[in-house]
This record gives sequence, C-alpha cells and structure tokens, in this order.
Amino acid sequence: MTKETVDEKLDSLLDINTEIKKETKVVKVPSRIENIDTDYKYARENLYNLVERGQDAIEGILELSKETEHPRAYEVAGQLIKTVADTAEKLIDVQKKLKDLEKEDSSIKTQHNHLYVGSTSELQKFLKKEKNKDD
Repeated sequence: MTKETVDEKLDSLLDINTEIKKETKVVKVPSRIENIDTDYKYARENLYNLVERGQDAIEGILELSKETEHPRAYEVAGQLIKTVADTAEKLIDVQKKLKDLEKEDSSIKTQHNHLYVGSTSELQKFLKKEKNKDD
C-alpha cells in the first residue's frame, strides 16, 4: 500500500489535478510610447486643422468688417485672431509635453508583469518545491 499525502488524497476525493503547469503566454499590449505617439500625432493634426480653419475665418470676418465697418465685426475679428494665436501656441505646448513624457519614459527601463492562473494551494505547492530545490 502506498502512502498518499493529504494533498493527493484530497485530489483524488475531489477529482482534481493540482499539478502545476508552467506555461507562459506573451500578450502584446500597446506600449506607453506607442500611445503617446498616437495621441501626439492626433492632437497635432487637430490643432493644425483648427489653425487653418481659423485663418480662413479670419479672412472672411476681415472682409465683412471692411464692407460693413461695423464695430462688432471688428471686435469678433479681434477675438478670432486671438483664438487662432492661442491655438498655434498650443502646438508648441504639445511638443513640450511630449518631451516631458519622453523624459519620464526614459527612467523606466524594463517592467515585467507576470500572471499566475491557478489556486492558492497549487501556488503553495510550487513555492514549497522551489524552496526545497534552493536548500
């Protein structure tokens, strides 16, 4: 008669297998740098479009201001010019923020994320085996 451990008896009673399988699956997650680059390109493209549309609007409102010589039209033109200038300034801010984010990323060299799928008893068995190997 073989001597079964408590774990083996429980395994047979519960009809389960508690052998630890060592499998590694690599999951490709977009890196932070890829996300930053995509966001940067998107923000930059949108800001360029806003500046171009704003310039077209400025030309139109200036023509209207000259034709009507209405003070409100000149006021709107002035506000529009300021808004387009602010948008152009944001393009520079986006580049500065990108450089700041790149500096943060350079401090993180390598990050390993491990995922364990199994029960706590399986993990305890595995850790005990590993501890016994080290001794």
